[in-house]
Amino acid sequence: MENKPITFQFISEPSDVNYGGNVHGGSVMKWIDQAGYACATTWSGNYSVTVYVGGIRFYEPIKIGEIVKVEAQVIYTGSSSMHIAINVFSRNLKQPKFDKKTHCIIVFVAVDENGKKLPVPKWIPETEDDKQKEQYAIRLMQLRTQIEDEMKPFL
Repeated sequence: MENKPITFQFISEPSDVNYGGNVHGGSVMKWIDQAGYACATTWSGNYSVTVYVGGIRFYEPIKIGEIVKVEAQVIYTGSSSMHIAINVFSRNLKQPKFDKKTHCIIVFVAVDENGKKLPVPKWIPETEDDKQKEQYAIRLMQLRTQIEDEMKPFL
């Protein structure tokens, strides 16, 4: 199965503004979830639900009126889970180059109409870059396990 990135492009709108005059972080998170969902359902062929969003890193603000590009790509699959890398870029309408503004990993699980987990096609990394992305996802899974153990007394 081919693992092409899912890409959304659009112009940030005045309704996305925060009190500082830039795009609200919540709007960016919504776009991340939408692109991740499109990627997960395309990969799995089934309805998929978000089970984890981690390490959202906002590098720079996105200005209102900029062109936004959100890219989502599978970087690891479990039996029912899909780990998807999301990168958000933007550019001024007069500039040709996009700058990376946000990055995160989001995990989706494919489910049936009763919410039962469904198997997903296995992603097999082919290039060296793909292999590095898969190792990145595996390291993050290990870190999440450590964080969850730390949080248990407070849940």
